[in-house]
Amino acid sequence: MSPKTKEKEERVGLHSLAPSPGSRRPRKRVGRGEGSGTGKTAGRGQKGAGSRSGSKSRAAFEGGQMPIHMRMRKLRGPHMKKSMPFEPFRTHTQPVNIASLESRFDAGTEVTIELMKANGLATRKDIPVKVLAKGELTKALTVHAHGFSAGARERIEAAGGTCSIVEG
Repeated sequence: MSPKTKEKEERVGLHSLAPSPGSRRPRKRVGRGEGSGTGKTAGRGQKGAGSRSGSKSRAAFEGGQMPIHMRMRKLRGPHMKKSMPFEPFRTHTQPVNIASLESRFDAGTEVTIELMKANGLATRKDIPVKVLAKGELTKALTVHAHGFSAGARERIEAAGGTCSIVEG
């Protein structure tokens, strides 16, 4: 390429951005005379509610069929699986089992939440960590977590370790 053709090439920038040809269509201008193809009734057809101004074509309208939000049952309260508020009182925690602590950490280690994350446990961000009692523990570990099940606390303390609850 010679230097002259390089000078003539326009640089790509905010001033030269444009949509690709054929990707944008001009808006349909309705009611602009018979020759336009959308004159007179402006594409709304002849009579009926849809041809009138102020006609409501709702997003949930199902052509006169009973809409889904009216067909669904509306039992209240969190105590039934069929009820409307879907589990508003559920607490969200991420589990860490004792077996995974056993396999990943050496005896005497102070297991913090950051250390768990570094070892591939409790990887979900901003969700409290709860230690559960699945598996056996033979090492004495100091475990820091947001919560412990009763069985997990028993097994950690039986192995000579301690449980400390992290706030927040």
